[in-house]
Amino acid sequence: MPNNSSTAPKRNVVATILGLLGMSGIAGVLVAALVTPLIAVAGVAANSSITLFESLPDYLEIQPLQQKTELYGDLNGERVKFAEFYSQNRVEVALDDISPYVAEAAVSTEDPRFYEHGGVDVISATRALLVGLIGDDGGGASTITMQYVRNQRVQAAEAILDPDERDAAFQDATEVSMGRKLQEMRLAIGVEQQFSKDEILQGYLNIALFGGQIYGIEAAAQYYFGKPAKDLTLSESATLVGTVQNPNAFRIDNPDNLEASTNRRNYVLGRMLDEGAITQAEYDEAKAEEITPNITPSEQGCMNAKYNTQYFCDYVEKVVLNDPAFGATYEERRFAFQTKGYQIDTTIDLDLQQTVTDTIHSNLPAAIEGVNFGGTAVAIQPGTGNILAMQQNTEYDPTDAAADNPAATVINYNTDFDYGGSSGFQPGSTYKVFTLANWLQSGHSLYESFNASDRAYTNFYQSCDRVGGSDSFEPGNDAGAKYGNINAVQATQDSINTGFLAMAEKLDQCTTADIAEALGVHNADGSPLKTYPSDIIGSGQNYVSPMSLAVAFAAIANSGESCDPIAIESITLRDGTEVDPPSSNCTQAIDPEVAHAMELAMKTVMSAGSGTASNPGLTSEIIGKTGTTGGTVGNGNGAAQTWMVAATTGFSLAVWVGNTEAYEGRLASMRDIGFGWTRHEVARPILAAGITEYGAETFPAPTGDTVQRKNVTVPDVVGMSVDAATSALESAGFTVTVGDSVASDEASGTVARTNPSANTSAQEGSTVTISPSSGDSDSSDGIPMPDIVGMSYDEAVDALSEAGLGDQGTQFQWQGSKDNPVKSTSPAAGEVVGPDDTVTIQAED
Repeated sequence: MPNNSSTAPKRNVVATILGLLGMSGIAGVLVAALVTPLIAVAGVAANSSITLFESLPDYLEIQPLQQKTELYGDLNGERVKFAEFYSQNRVEVALDDISPYVAEAAVSTEDPRFYEHGGVDVISATRALLVGLIGDDGGGASTITMQYVRNQRVQAAEAILDPDERDAAFQDATEVSMGRKLQEMRLAIGVEQQFSKDEILQGYLNIALFGGQIYGIEAAAQYYFGKPAKDLTLSESATLVGTVQNPNAFRIDNPDNLEASTNRRNYVLGRMLDEGAITQAEYDEAKAEEITPNITPSEQGCMNAKYNTQYFCDYVEKVVLNDPAFGATYEERRFAFQTKGYQIDTTIDLDLQQTVTDTIHSNLPAAIEGVNFGGTAVAIQPGTGNILAMQQNTEYDPTDAAADNPAATVINYNTDFDYGGSSGFQPGSTYKVFTLANWLQSGHSLYESFNASDRAYTNFYQSCDRVGGSDSFEPGNDAGAKYGNINAVQATQDSINTGFLAMAEKLDQCTTADIAEALGVHNADGSPLKTYPSDIIGSGQNYVSPMSLAVAFAAIANSGESCDPIAIESITLRDGTEVDPPSSNCTQAIDPEVAHAMELAMKTVMSAGSGTASNPGLTSEIIGKTGTTGGTVGNGNGAAQTWMVAATTGFSLAVWVGNTEAYEGRLASMRDIGFGWTRHEVARPILAAGITEYGAETFPAPTGDTVQRKNVTVPDVVGMSVDAATSALESAGFTVTVGDSVASDEASGTVARTNPSANTSAQEGSTVTISPSSGDSDSSDGIPMPDIVGMSYDEAVDALSEAGLGDQGTQFQWQGSKDNPVKSTSPAAGEVVGPDDTVTIQAED
């Protein structure tokens, strides 16, 4: 084994005496004295030389070394690294974690009198200065301490962000001149007074350049030999120490350098033998070894991230680069991210990330010819905002090559523009839940009825100056379905466009947008949410990110408390210093009772509505909402964007499949190209994994007016004028709409019938639709309603069919359990049912 500092070899007497002189402030005087006649010969007054030397700065502020930033996630309960970033590939280690051979090789080769001088080796300095007089540049004579000073000054220059100032500082630190050598001598003496020899040697070995971006002995050992510095052999240690003199000429990752590197290694071994650091036998054995590199590249950047985390890695990086807490300017934050050695523990669940990745890639191609195709999945933990998984169908590629590869992009479609470059997508019917929230918050209830018939919807109000309008809007429903009086639960379960427009007509559209933003939804480009009538059903001018919808549904499942999305749990520096990470601000966005009522309605989407195909069947305590929109460009069969967003108390997921942008002016229909159903195939296994891991507790049951307000008997207004009937119904606590005229025995213009019918019970605030009489009693315009009260569901269906109501296109709405008998109908038995009317059948409780 090599000697250490306590057993350093004895020197000759003269060297020892001169070395002792160099161990104190005497060294400075001696150096100045030596320099005086030489400078005088060079034309500088001798009596000013000592003053010149003494006037140089003697204190060097030691800069923290540039370190790698590393990102960590959880894999099977273990903390694992999945990405790293650096300007200089360095891992700072203590001297005890470095092979003693390395230290002895450095001292023997670079500075044999290191443990004897005080920063300046007087013998070497005198020799170098004499050589300098005959035309040399003053090189040589650099002790390890002086080299450490030079590297520290270079490191300080590299930390300057202004390019001109940085270049000037670098030039000052590296210029080949006698003046720079004198500065290093003066500063080296000061460093020796500040630090122990072992501290200086440790700093030198950690700061030295070993080629390319490889700095410090630990990174060099890992890169060139695939092992930690403490495990380096004698031959390996001599090889790496020899590299420092000229990294480009001696680095062993270039096969052309191996012969030169071997010669340099042997020189280092010879110096170690001469200095008594190794024995002859050790020398012979090491010299006989062939240099065998084990190049182990350290792959930095998100493109090289592990565990399928490239897009999540990119998001974490942008979180830091966008946050002023990490630096006043973008340039400062970028430099800090690459040099401070942040140890960042992220929120990602790498097991779940693998499930999400496998599911995405097995169901969605990375590209489709003739379509700008995309698909994503992002999972959020309710109550914390932690991002648990994030993936998309494309390959992550930040290089210029992505422009020619339709399967690759750097754009993260899960996030907002500032955090991934995406401008978002129309949310489709997922956005309807915010009208539902406004409906309940504004005093309406889940089972309050309203008229959802096909018509032009024009009565929209907004109290603010958001971009929007009240233009007439008549969208119709999926597959051309028609409805009459329905309630909010039915509207949510079946995603009825006309139902939500009818609800919205009674609401302030600004409040709906406010609620959406409070829950976490916003336009991906940062602009405020808009309030066009088409935005009510998600086909307007709002373009949101999947992450924002996952956050909002997590908030609904969390009793209305919304938490900002968070990707970072903690940050420390390599010395253990804690750095405050971005915090997740959780706020009560909507009243818990409103959230619980929403949960009740949204559970039906997953149990009996459009979300059942995504339900893994593990729990009934899961809420959700699908979304489909044709977009703003003609596309035939619609479905340009398709969504499935679902949540439990422990897990929230947003899945999007659609067009990232138009292709030659056209948005493709996911149905037409065979991907209209794929959102469910993606969502189902991910929900199964998420629910299994993070749970699904029972949602609290809603109470009070959000569920059902008091029931009121509908007054009999048949035969009244429309105005008088309207007044009577409003006085009873109902709202009124006027439908189309129908054939009736009543006088023309008077009320022929109402829906709900007279003397039936309906919730206070419900809508009663008045049908004026046309004055024509021809019964060919309708069929009398049969009496089905008390019948079972099957018996009622048979009776309605026998009456011929199904043949004329009448719509039917069954309210309540189909296992229970009929309690009432609207229209009532005997009333005429027209071809476009809706029959509401209420089952017993």
